[in-house]
Amino acid sequence: MQRLIQISSVLLLATSLHAQQSMPQMVMSAHSLIEAEQQHGSSGTSIEPASTPVPMWTSEHDGWRLMLHANAFAADTQQQADSPRNRDAFFSTNWIMPMAQHKLGAGELTVRAMFSFEPGTVGDHNYPELFQQGETAYGAPIVDGQHPHDFFMEVAALYDLPLSHNTLLSLYAAPVGDPAIGPTAYPHRQSASEDPIAALGHHQEDSTHIAFNVVTGGLTYRWARVELSGFHGGEPDESRWQFEPSPNGHNIDSVATRLTISPTPDWSGQYSIAHITSPEALYPGEDQARQTASVMYHHTFRAKPMGSMDMGGMKMDDMANMPGMDMGHGTKAATATPAMNMAAEPTTDLSTTFVWGRTRSLSDNSKENSYLAEALLRFAGKNYVWTRLENAGRSNELLLTPGTPLPAGFEESPIGHVAAYTFGYDHDIALGPHVLAAPGVQLTVYRTPQPLRAIYGDTPTGEVLFVRFRLR
Repeated sequence: MQRLIQISSVLLLATSLHAQQSMPQMVMSAHSLIEAEQQHGSSGTSIEPASTPVPMWTSEHDGWRLMLHANAFAADTQQQADSPRNRDAFFSTNWIMPMAQHKLGAGELTVRAMFSFEPGTVGDHNYPELFQQGETAYGAPIVDGQHPHDFFMEVAALYDLPLSHNTLLSLYAAPVGDPAIGPTAYPHRQSASEDPIAALGHHQEDSTHIAFNVVTGGLTYRWARVELSGFHGGEPDESRWQFEPSPNGHNIDSVATRLTISPTPDWSGQYSIAHITSPEALYPGEDQARQTASVMYHHTFRAKPMGSMDMGGMKMDDMANMPGMDMGHGTKAATATPAMNMAAEPTTDLSTTFVWGRTRSLSDNSKENSYLAEALLRFAGKNYVWTRLENAGRSNELLLTPGTPLPAGFEESPIGHVAAYTFGYDHDIALGPHVLAAPGVQLTVYRTPQPLRAIYGDTPTGEVLFVRFRLR
């Protein structure tokens, strides 16, 4: 029955993506940090390089600009380890994001939501991923698995107010959202967009991308931005279909600040620090300090002119008359409506991300560091190859039997670093004018630290066969 629910949910999501035929397709990109912010194509208020393409559907109605973008994987994973830790499963990771923008006073209002069907498409409260840990399922720590995202990944309102030609004030409020910590979260990074599973370092790098009661203010001048966030530090519990309070409520009890720089449209970087109050349900008295730093790069090497292409019933001449659409005639100043470059559809482009994340327990000063390098190359318009290289700090929770409660008196502590080397390929196939499907394969080879080799062996592997669905 669980497998039937998963398959039905995946088909429902794919069908809903395919059924929307009234909205023209486009690939959005921007020219500057301010334009990328006003586009709001990433999670929370995080920023990728301005040149990064954002495929979506868009339409205009009564002064509102309406947008929709989504990603879904139907995946089957197989694991090869010299231990009972092997676990195979069929599952789907997915998200869908509707967004609307409207001029309000001297600025622009954006309302945005993000939903995931993973509570129904991921069985047993987590999908298999060797060496992964973080959050809980059935009251026990998740070991060798990645938890599903909540159905409500984000419900947010944003307001952008230009203060001058080069200065932008931004406000963000979300009962569920993403505070100013870390890079763009892995489900929404271009460099990770073809990878169906989570990064091992997720809980040191970007796990706060679903947090409660987030309020963020940001000020941008030219190519630099500073932000300050207040939010609730407790992680979501395992009741993922609805809003559920953590053991200490939903009050704003944590703080983060982030500096973002983007000297050119192809580069962006950030450094962030945070004090997180009682994030983990199994360790309610333990607060954490987190630091992250990241650099992102995107470059288009070759582009196919779009000319007079018919985009879902709208000609390019019609699109040129839509507010904020820059049809490749140069950079616009910061206005209430961001300029968006649609002059060309990239056919060969490279996206890379480098991340360092550190989580430090304020109870015993123990630290876990994780390092990640990702790269995605799209070539010949329809082909993708990628890699994800990680060195992730792990704790002694991996010594526990999966699915069992914490032993009496258990204290979590670092146990070593796991190296993971991932490589994958997929190929786009059009399903009508607005949906792309990409069958693909991914292989991960792990290098086990000495304290865990008796459980996992020296070099276990994980393979994933999948089909990715995406709006375009």
